[in-house]
Amino acid sequence: QVQLQESGPGLVKPSQTLSLTCTVSGGSITTNGYYWSWIRQAPGKGLEWMGRIGYEGISVYSPSLKSRISISRDTSKNQFSLQLTAMTPEDTAVYYCKAGSNWGQGTQVTVSS
Repeated sequence: QVQLQESGPGLVKPSQTLSLTCTVSGGSITTNGYYWSWIRQAPGKGLEWMGRIGYEGISVYSPSLKSRISISRDTSKNQFSLQLTAMTPEDTAVYYCKAGSNWGQGTQVTVSS
């Protein structure tokens, strides 16, 4: 069973860049057919798919975030990462990494000065 764990800062200031990492265990991020996603949920709102990186290393992003988001991977560490630039309070949310039906526990990110 694949397990995912998010890590990163819980507090980010406006205009800064958020960097989160998802550490994967129980499976390789290069396994054929697997896609590794970032999803968030803002207070009182539904789940928002942000983007993904595939087993082949190709990233795909939500059009609404495309100018601000980057998803990369470190195969030597079996990790994939999210960077989101120009953070605003509207980016306050619980951020999840996900692969198939496997989810991380989520990490709260608050944007505040």
